[in-house]
Amino acid sequence: MSTIFVTSSGTDIGKTYVSALLIRQLREKGKPVRALKPLVSGLDEASFAGSDPAALLAALGETVAYENAGLVSRWRYKAALSPDMAAAREGQTIDFVELVNHCLDTARDDETLVIEGVGGLMVPLDERHTVLDWMLELKRLQLRSLLVVGSYLGTISHTLTTLDVMRRNDLEPRAIVVSESLSAPVPLEETVETIRRFAKLDTIALPRNGEPDLAGLFV
Repeated sequence: MSTIFVTSSGTDIGKTYVSALLIRQLREKGKPVRALKPLVSGLDEASFAGSDPAALLAALGETVAYENAGLVSRWRYKAALSPDMAAAREGQTIDFVELVNHCLDTARDDETLVIEGVGGLMVPLDERHTVLDWMLELKRLQLRSLLVVGSYLGTISHTLTTLDVMRRNDLEPRAIVVSESLSAPVPLEETVETIRRFAKLDTIALPRNGEPDLAGLFV
């Protein structure tokens, strides 16, 4: 079984774009793919067409419709907040064990499962668990990961801090993808080169609307 977890140093950086691109490229190589973004906030029917679940459905070749959101996103909240806060706004809490089991149950031996996380690596999911805890519970799936970061001012520190936490927890990412941020003060390639030098890890530049080969990292 093959499971790829796409995580990040923060929110609104490019995880969904990377996840969708990876899904499309794997399918183009003839690989059967499933995808999950189990937790999503800031979602409503009126804006669904531009949402993260919609992008994943399109990449999978599924009909992009609000009623199909559950195919990729089981826990959906209206408030654009961290999952724990968004759930609380609706009088709910996220069952961490159920979240983990949902991912485990979706994984198949003959398919690649792409899981997109929510926010950054240390985003809270409930009173005790973060995305990091979620990834640790999925290590039994022979988990591989991608770390998606931006090119904004400050990203080098954020990236290396996130990478350090991942390495301390035996979650070395296959690569770092640097997604070009709007109005970044430094050229993308300079930021990529600096991150690559300190991370000592494959670091890939992702220009706006770019399509670098991500599937090649995993097949």
